Amino acid sequence: MKSVNFFTFLFLLFQIACSEAPVPKPRAYPRIEFPALSYKNVNVSDCNYSFDLADFAILRNDPYPSGDECWYNIHYPKFKATLHLSYRKIKNRDDLFKVINDSREMVYKHVMRADEIIENYISKPQIHGIFYEIEGSTATNAQFFVTDSTANFLRGSLYFNEVTDADSVQPALQFLKRDMLHIVSTLSWN
Repeated sequence: MKSVNFFTFLFLLFQIACSEAPVPKPRAYPRIEFPALSYKNVNVSDCNYSFDLADFAILRNDPYPSGDECWYNIHYPKFKATLHLSYRKIKNRDDLFKVINDSREMVYKHVMRADEIIENYISKPQIHGIFYEIEGSTATNAQFFVTDSTANFLRGSLYFNEVTDADSVQPALQFLKRDMLHIVSTLSWN
């Protein structure tokens, strides 16, 4: 009887020792359903430009405009994000260089937290600029500026309205970057 109990004990011990340790499941993120893409042309007449706005986005005046700039915000409620647009009438060549330098400084303030900053040049008739992709855990992951080099300047900066992890917002960020590029590609000066 003692040998049966001993073998039963050894059998159970081997079963426990050979089984894999339990591993917790990785944290999951909710599935994002992206809206269908359809656009309407929006004329921002007080700022001297127009572009195609996605139907799922809301364009509003910025409540705290700067003196010589025209500020609007594009809200993406489903993604809890806002694209801040600031338009400025260019006075002269020095003014153009100043606003381009200011935009570049705004992007490179994130260099301490960014893994990489990618500059994508934009060039089409009457519109030139740079689309910045800022990789990593930064406050903003996408910014751009465009100008006609003589009279108009528009800057855009995308922010999520909540603190986020770079990997958790990646699908939404890629979707919103495509929307930002669509805005730039359909932009025209009035």
